[in-house]
Amino acid sequence: MGWKNVNAIIEGKLYLGNILAATSTRSLTERRITHIVSVCCDPIPAEVPESGISHLRIPVEDVDYADLLIEMPKTCRFIDQAIRSGGTVLVHCGQGLTRSATIVAAYLMCTKRISASQAMDEIRKAREQAWFNAGFQEQLVLFGLCRYAPTTSCGIYAGWKANVSKHLNQSK
Repeated sequence: MGWKNVNAIIEGKLYLGNILAATSTRSLTERRITHIVSVCCDPIPAEVPESGISHLRIPVEDVDYADLLIEMPKTCRFIDQAIRSGGTVLVHCGQGLTRSATIVAAYLMCTKRISASQAMDEIRKAREQAWFNAGFQEQLVLFGLCRYAPTTSCGIYAGWKANVSKHLNQSK
């Protein structure tokens, strides 16, 4: 059996998928998608205001040192406000495996007050191909430690960011 382009995380409210799900008019219409979070740099038709779909882009590459942590509060608010207003959200990245799964896990952590491992398990139950690289797993743990509100002045975030920068500079 092949993998699906999109899976329900919260049926009728929150979906996790790949770029094909985000660019398919049929997929968006069938699920009544009103909001999209793109966790990638690939353009999608729903970005234009005429589409009628609210769109949030988090332009990060699929590498474990990409900074999703600082974006998590904004994406959680966007998803939460969409669902509270009766909307339906699709969170996607290129393949729907790592970046988008990490953002949805952060949302589950924040709204259900569950651990990173519990959130990742919930995602894997709904979308078995979801995969969390070591860097994104670490960021989810830190998201919880920051009480779901990392900022550039937060010591936990600043320490993590400094370690990433140091590691990247040593790799050059």
